[in-house]
Amino acid sequence: MEPSGKTPSSPVCLLAGFVAGFLATLIFHQLLVVVLWSAGVSPFGPFQMAPTKPFGVPTVFSLSFWGGVWGIIYVLFEGRFPAGKGYWVTAFLFGGVLLSLVALLVVLPLKGRPLGGGWNPYLLVTAFLANGAWGIGTGVILKSLKTGEGNETGH
Repeated sequence: MEPSGKTPSSPVCLLAGFVAGFLATLIFHQLLVVVLWSAGVSPFGPFQMAPTKPFGVPTVFSLSFWGGVWGIIYVLFEGRFPAGKGYWVTAFLFGGVLLSLVALLVVLPLKGRPLGGGWNPYLLVTAFLANGAWGIGTGVILKSLKTGEGNETGH
């Protein structure tokens, strides 16, 4: 149990994880896609508003919802992250590796797209960097939520 009396699986911590992951998608992930798109690296543009199936939700908000779900998973594992600079490396790798693998090996095939996105190097780089930025952003937002609560260790 954390000193604040809140465990990582408490409703408050899980909600904080969802909010952090949702916002990290809109801010960190999508802004990095802006940079990569502008540099001609990303095979897709930022802030896509095309409706998703089956509910017609704009793509960026569907992506943000799933970023929030991943934020919950992030909170559940965050207690195992190292302290200091290692926290940020782990946060980046959590997003860059884990989220990218799931997107490339599970989500894309479920959507009828090729496994690994056809191993397009631009897609792979974009996924790794944008999802890594999401991990950093989720950590930044979670830490700011903790500080805003007046407690550096609780959610």
